[in-house]
Amino acid sequence: MTLLAQLTASRRPCALVTVVRCDPPTSARPGDKAIVTSDGRLRGWVGGSCAEPVVRREALRALSHGSPCLVRIRPEGGVAGEESFGGGGPSELITASSCPSGGSLDVFIEPQLPKPQLLVFGDSPAARTLVQLASLTGFRTCAIHPGARPEDHAGADLVLPSLELAAVSPDDDTWAVVATMGHYDEDALEACLVLPRLEVALVASGRRTEAVREALRGRGLDDAALRRVRAPAGAVRGATQEEIALFALAEVVSLRRARQRTGAGALQRDLEATMSRFVTDPVCGMVVESAAGAVSILHEGARIHFCSAGCREKFEASPAAFLRTGGPG
Repeated sequence: MTLLAQLTASRRPCALVTVVRCDPPTSARPGDKAIVTSDGRLRGWVGGSCAEPVVRREALRALSHGSPCLVRIRPEGGVAGEESFGGGGPSELITASSCPSGGSLDVFIEPQLPKPQLLVFGDSPAARTLVQLASLTGFRTCAIHPGARPEDHAGADLVLPSLELAAVSPDDDTWAVVATMGHYDEDALEACLVLPRLEVALVASGRRTEAVREALRGRGLDDAALRRVRAPAGAVRGATQEEIALFALAEVVSLRRARQRTGAGALQRDLEATMSRFVTDPVCGMVVESAAGAVSILHEGARIHFCSAGCREKFEASPAAFLRTGGPG
């Protein structure tokens, strides 16, 4: 199994980086590939020390925005700083390199984000419709019902015959809808609520939802856990099972998009923290990583990083010349 397949199977986000064009001299060749994981680690080959930091930074940025990006690395003098093109995230970035080789490089970065997961409890028409609709809208679906068989839920990516959820590996982008229609609502919700990262909705009337919450309180669940139980279809009157399924899925999609806009997910926070390690050399403008052992100095209380000892020496000789625009990036 390839690294990309392994990461996909384990639901670990990564970015696939492909060299699409080179202007020699470069150490990379068209078709060279690498994988950048969400911790900023690069495995593969897309060029040497001049290209790698900017590729790693832009791979993390592509993961953050969820959109691909073409990065063009050009010799210093042909580009003034960095030029970005695109909406929320740059679909194209042109950046300068002071690499002595003088070559240029184009790389295409494709974020590989795991699909959101939807766990659907029940064997009702609403549950079956939810699985079908969620599959059409890009979710990885898991149908859960005691005694369920794969042939009973042909459209589901995974079928669980019990309420044991270990095989699902829930994460921050896993959502659950309990559409058991009164058969084992409390058991299904209890299985969900023991997982603190799992969002859960109950398909039930407002009165039924309160009764279920009270029963769960009697089982020892606290108010904080019970507040996580939403009832999106509680106010829907006279709707069909299929319409109820649509309503429940619409709420999941809406909540998920709201979370993405606010950057509230753990992945987004981790990506931002990792991206902050990449800074700009104030002398040559190259992207460097502020890792332990990197070439740096402490200047007026701030740690400043450089791509090489040569840039550090130039800065030390005349700091004001390189900080006149407000300091390093």
